[in-house]
Amino acid sequence: MIKEIIDKLNPEYFRKSFLKYTIKAFKMLPKQDKPRLLDIGCGTGMPTLELARLSNGEIIGIDIDQTALDELNEKARKKGLSDRVWTKNCSMLELNFPDESFDIIWAEGAIAPIGFKRALEEWGRLLKINGFMVFHDDLRDKASKIKIISECGYELVNHFQLPDDAWWVEYYEPLEERIKELRSKYNDDPKVIEAFKRYQSEINAYKKNPKEFRSIFYIMQKTKFQK
Repeated sequence: MIKEIIDKLNPEYFRKSFLKYTIKAFKMLPKQDKPRLLDIGCGTGMPTLELARLSNGEIIGIDIDQTALDELNEKARKKGLSDRVWTKNCSMLELNFPDESFDIIWAEGAIAPIGFKRALEEWGRLLKINGFMVFHDDLRDKASKIKIISECGYELVNHFQLPDDAWWVEYYEPLEERIKELRSKYNDDPKVIEAFKRYQSEINAYKKNPKEFRSIFYIMQKTKFQK
């Protein structure tokens, strides 16, 4: 029953509104003929599938959540993309692909475990020379990160900040309203309340400090061979 309730909550429905930023970032890249992409921290693959559509290329999504990867594989199968979209269960800290395997490396909200500089340094070996790295990251330390991009052998091609209230207006507020609706129907079930706790905790964290949720896309090109 709990799974059915979470399915009714359907956080991905509200997350879809952020695909317009994925599309905007991708369109800042020069046109490429069927590029090979790596999507790091892909989760259930909403941006992954959009990138497959936009690029007409091959894409590998990696994550450590096998349940999310299984869901992505099923979505790809239903969309007829299984021949171009694959998944791999592995940590972003241990990427064992051959050097210069990808034309584009993409990571949306996933680099916190490794950090900005380390991501550029370690993932760079997987990127072809003149290939592109795209990060959707928090807005903190923007000036410092732009400096790091250059120091690590990349050129900042472009960047754009999401509206300051994007996470509230487009995601957290409608998600909270949906939680309230479902709680009113299942308010006598403690398991349902527990199931929503993670989502409500995240919403509460946003309300406490909304500035911490501001985010930005960086579009970078690898200009030097990585050590």
